[in-house]
Amino acid sequence: MDTTTPTASRITAALAQGATATGAAALLGMAGVEAWQVFARYVLNASPGWTEPLALLLLVTAMSLGAASGVRSAAHFGFFIVVHTARPRVRRVLEACAQLIIAAVGGLLAIASTRLFVDGLPVPMAGIALPQSAPYLPLAIAGALIVVFALERIWPSSRAAAENH
Repeated sequence: MDTTTPTASRITAALAQGATATGAAALLGMAGVEAWQVFARYVLNASPGWTEPLALLLLVTAMSLGAASGVRSAAHFGFFIVVHTARPRVRRVLEACAQLIIAAVGGLLAIASTRLFVDGLPVPMAGIALPQSAPYLPLAIAGALIVVFALERIWPSSRAAAENH
């Protein structure tokens, strides 16, 4: 029985598109923050303290959400030669095992990052009015997205839809 509907595939496609757009915006924001840091340091001779922690948060956001989107589009690192040379039935088993491993890693990332985020909420970050654990929030979100996207790729009907987006 196929439990994945076209609506679910559209939802995950929208999540992946949102993750990619957010990651791209974070990357652009990081470039802007770093440009301001260089200008302020070498032209104004007054380095702002908020640029480094904000750049770190934006970098983690871009990296983690980009990685989650890569799982949905199968643009991540892998050892594909064994899979591509296997017989079709073995290939499906290997692909499902790989997606289950990816989902498990994503789940561990989501759980550990959520714990670290919550634990660091009371501690202020130096230089900016954010909790010290703020960079763990995008990791937790990306971990959850990795789980969703990896599990989506296991079902044949959703795999075809994910590869078309």
